[in-house]
Amino acid sequence: QVQLVESGGGLVQAGGSLRLSCSASGSILRINDMGWYRQAPGKQRELVAAISSGGSVNYVDSVKGRFTISRDNAKNTVYLQMNSLKPEDTAVYYCSAAIHTISGLRGYWGQGTQLTVSS
Repeated sequence: QVQLVESGGGLVQAGGSLRLSCSASGSILRINDMGWYRQAPGKQRELVAAISSGGSVNYVDSVKGRFTISRDNAKNTVYLQMNSLKPEDTAVYYCSAAIHTISGLRGYWGQGTQLTVSS
């Protein structure tokens, strides 16, 4: 059984900063890519940022220069540092990870954490 647990969401004013964390636990052999997605009301879920096991990163254009994704492989944790937040960043943020267990490789999702940016 593998679980992803997110934390760090909340309410912040425009221009502010917040850091999301997501920790994976369970019978994990290895974690490949980890990432953060978000879904705003009435919109499709979109990839915000992703990081490979080797540390290669990519971002959606709208957050480049403002968000930073990182990971601590020893802790099976991925972070999303969000700076210069804008109201349009308001969404439910989900972490995801491609995880190897004895059953094989599959993707897992966290439960989501709400970020609200007020103008």
